[in-house]
Amino acid sequence: MSEVSIEQLAAARTAGAYVVDVREPQEYVGGHVPGAVLVPMSQLAARVGELPTDRPLYLICRSGNRSLQVTTALRAHGYDAVSVRGGTEAWIASGRPTVIGADA
Repeated sequence: MSEVSIEQLAAARTAGAYVVDVREPQEYVGGHVPGAVLVPMSQLAARVGELPTDRPLYLICRSGNRSLQVTTALRAHGYDAVSVRGGTEAWIASGRPTVIGADA
């Protein structure tokens, strides 16, 4: 399974999921999933060592395209990673809590 729904992400967050937002900083501050850690796709190669290897990673972007690309790359290197289908746009559209600004 390389993609999960917004509902699956919401359930995983309740259980303490590690959410990684792969958008650029200006996109992140415009609205993101509470608790999401910002690791822009453009910085992933340099920051991959910051990602935990002992639990699943839930990757999210604006619509699901970039996060799916990152998921594919991370899975090829042994990470338990999944992309969130529909991305932050779907999260916001679902009416779930969203953080505006740099705070997680």
